Amino acid sequence: MSKKPMIRMAAAGCLAAISLLAQPALAQNLKVTALGGHDGELCPQDRAMIFEDPNGTRILYDVGRTVAGATDPRLGKIDIILVSHMHGDHVGNAHNKAPNSGSCDKPDVSVSALPNSSTVNIALAKKAKIVTGSEMPPFFAGKLKANGGNPADSILARFGGSVTLGGVKIATVPAVHSNGLDPDYIGGDLGKHMKDAGIAGYVGEATGYVLTFSNGLVVYLSGDTGITAAQDKVVRGYYKARLAVMNIGDGFSTGPAEAAYVINDLVQPAAVIASHVNEVATKGGQVVPGSKTDRFMKASKVPVHIPLSGKLMEFDSSGKCAAGC
Repeated sequence: MSKKPMIRMAAAGCLAAISLLAQPALAQNLKVTALGGHDGELCPQDRAMIFEDPNGTRILYDVGRTVAGATDPRLGKIDIILVSHMHGDHVGNAHNKAPNSGSCDKPDVSVSALPNSSTVNIALAKKAKIVTGSEMPPFFAGKLKANGGNPADSILARFGGSVTLGGVKIATVPAVHSNGLDPDYIGGDLGKHMKDAGIAGYVGEATGYVLTFSNGLVVYLSGDTGITAAQDKVVRGYYKARLAVMNIGDGFSTGPAEAAYVINDLVQPAAVIASHVNEVATKGGQVVPGSKTDRFMKASKVPVHIPLSGKLMEFDSSGKCAAGC
C-alpha cells in the first residue's frame, strides 16, 4: 500500500475519533422546553416546562393550563411530573382546546380537567410518576387509584429529604404561598359543603424544587413564593444551584424587583429562566419594553433567559446556556 492511502485512512480515523469524542459532550446538556399557550411567545398563563436529563429522563414541571391535555403532541414521553402547589393554574384545572388555541393574552382554556386535574390525566396517559411534597401525595394517589392507575406512582419528597428517579435527584424546598385544594377536585356532598362555606382542603405548604441532573447541574424551581431565608441557606448554601427558574409575576408571588433580589443576593446562580410572568411578555418573540419581564432582566446581575413556547434551550453542567437562548 502506498503512503497516500495510508495517510488518508489515518486522517479518516482521526476525524471519526474526534466525532465520537464530540458527541458525548453535546449529550451532556440539560434540555429545557416551555409548553406555553402560543408558539414562540411568553404569555400570561405559561407555567409548564419540560426538563430532559442527558440520560433521556423527561420531567414535566407545573402542567398548568397551556398543555392541551394528555394528548398534547408536544408532550412526548413524560417520566415524572412535579407540582409546586394545587392552584388551578399550576396543577391544571382546565386546559387549552389545542396548542395555540385562542391568543397569547386570551387563550382558550375552555376544556375542564376536573375532578382529576391535567396533572393526573397526563400521569395516567404517560404512566408517569407524580413527585410532590407536603401533604399533596395522598391526593394524587387517590386520584390515580380511582382512575385505574397505581397509587404508588404518587411519590413523596418532603423538606429535608430527596428521591432519585431516572437518575435525577429531586428535593423539595419551602415556598411561601397558599396551597388550598379547590373543593371541585373533591366533589360530592363534602365538596359542595366546602365550596358553600368558602373553604379549601388542606394539602400542606407549597413547595419549590431542587433538581440534580446526571450531568451534575443543580436547578432551583421556585414555584409561587416570596423571599425566603431558605433561598440563601438551603438553595445556595447547601444545594449550590447553578440554574434557577424564577416566578416574577407579582401580586401572587415575587415581582420583578423581589425576584431579582432572590437571584442576585440569595440564590446567586449562573443563569435564570423567567417564569410565571402573568403578562404578555413578548411580541414576535421579543421582550416587551417596560414589561415586568423587561424590568426583571434589567435588574438581574446574571443572564436571564426567556422561555418562549416550543423553543429548546440547552444548559451545561455549570448552568450556562449552551444553545437556544
